[in-house]
This record gives sequence, structure tokens and C-alpha cells, in this order.
Amino acid sequence: MSLRTFSHLLISALSAVTLLASAPDAFAAPNSYTVTSADGVRIAVQESGNPGGPPIILVHGLLGSRLNWDAQVRSRELSQYRIITYDLRGHGLSGKPSGPEPYHDGNRWADDLAAVIRGSHARKPVVVGWSLGGVVISNYLAKYGDSGIAGAVYVDGVVELAPGQIVAHPDVYRDMNSADLKTHLDGERTFVGLCFNHRPDADTFARLLANAAMASWDMQREVPTMTVFAAEGLAKARVPLLFIYGGRDVLVDTRATLARAAALNPHIVSEVYADAGHAPFIEEPERFNRDLDAFVRSASQQGRDVLQGGKDGT
Repeated sequence: MSLRTFSHLLISALSAVTLLASAPDAFAAPNSYTVTSADGVRIAVQESGNPGGPPIILVHGLLGSRLNWDAQVRSRELSQYRIITYDLRGHGLSGKPSGPEPYHDGNRWADDLAAVIRGSHARKPVVVGWSLGGVVISNYLAKYGDSGIAGAVYVDGVVELAPGQIVAHPDVYRDMNSADLKTHLDGERTFVGLCFNHRPDADTFARLLANAAMASWDMQREVPTMTVFAAEGLAKARVPLLFIYGGRDVLVDTRATLARAAALNPHIVSEVYADAGHAPFIEEPERFNRDLDAFVRSASQQGRDVLQGGKDGT
């Protein structure tokens, strides 16, 4: 073998290694850790994707966990981003304190998100909240403002726990809070089923049921009375806001909720997935991931433009 041939082979090999290192599958392995909220509750955090990419924090809904976001965590389209998920208090692997007080005050849920942003050292993340996760974001905005985030996405998010916005299912919520184990679990199965117009595959649905079974009973009983500060938080936000809702949501009234959100903040941009239920990111993941990718790109660019404008004195 000539020296020239050997050199060509060596260069080819090094190029292949470089390409492999830059491929999405070569990003750092998922990382798990905990942060401590203001009241001492430990919050389980998980990271995946590109550690150097723009951060996205995904906030799940009632009876869920980080596993709700599996289609986003595994997405090649979103693998360019630093994906941060966490389990809400009373859910998954996070702390499950006893009694009503740790769950009634909406500020505590806001503190959890602030602890995740601070503990992960995420700079200007886009925060994405599904269902109850929308309340978490609104309460965060009310207490901490929007200077620490690049934008927010509400995914069938609860704006207010108010009649007209929340579809009434009194029998389901009664069963979910039953002291009888069978009744409780059957109620949770019904609730999880109501999340979908098109139910996911059997394995995914079973995993979502397991999520629900792990959730704190005290938390479930208290969430309906949780304090919500949408008028104080959502109304004052000036960062980009995207509302993605399912047209066939039977848990949150899409039309009434979007109308209320627009009344609070006329700068909101909304998109309705006509055939999706309460969980469009699970029912139509490819479309959702494309929309999220486009939003993060736009919000991140706006953030850079604002920062540059400040540096230029404009």
C-alpha cells in the first residue's frame, strides 16, 4: 500500500468518525438527576438529545410522567435540541408529599419548574406544557415572569379550572378519588382513555395506565382546587406563545379555552388538530414535532434578535 493510498484511507476514516459524532444517535446518553424545589420536594429530571442545542422543557399533565413525551424524546427531528423532561410533584419518580397543602398552592408547582430551569442551567428554554402542565406554566409566568424563557407552548393546556373550559365528567373524577382500590383504578383507566380520540398502541396505553397508578392520591384529590394564576401570568407574557389543541378534546373545551386565552393575551397563536383528542403530541407526533421544531427555531431567533438589539443599544 502506497503512502498516498494510506493517507486517503486515514482521511476517510477520520471523516466517518466525525460524521458519526455529529449524528443525532451519537448525542450524549440520557441523563437523570434530581433538583430540590423551594419547599424541599425532590423533582426527578431527565435529559436527552443534543446537550449543546437550544433547550426545551416538556411538562406533562395529570397522572402522567416524563414517559408521556416518548415520541418527542425519540424524535430525530427534535434530537438537535436539548430535551429536558421532569416528573411533576406527586407523579412518577418525583417526591410525593402527604396531605393537601403541597398540591393546593399553585406557586409550589411554579417553584418546581423554576427549580428545573435553575438546576439544569437551561438558558432561555422553550417550555411546553400539556394539560395540567399549562397551569404550571401560567403559574410560573405569574411568579417569575417571562425573562427566563424563550417562549411557551400550551398543548391542550388548562388555562383556568373553570366551568365551560373544563368538560364535566363528575363520575370519572369521583371514581378517581375513591378510597376503594378497584374503583380508583377503573376511574383512572377511564380518565386516561378520555385523553385520546385515537388511542395509542396497547403497550403505550398500558404504560400510561402505569403512570396513573403511580400518582399520589392526595395530589389527585387536591388538583381540582389548585390555585391558578393565568390572569396574572399568561396575560402579561410577551414571549412567543403557541397553543396547540385537539379539535376532539373531551377533557378541555378547545373553543372556550382558546377564546379565554386570546382574551387574556391577544398575541397568542393557536393551531387546532381537527382529528386529535386531548393529546395531539401522542396522536399525531410527526406533525406535532414539526410544529414544535418550527416554533423553537422562531422563538430562539427572536430571543437572539432581542439580545443583539440590547447590545446594540436599539
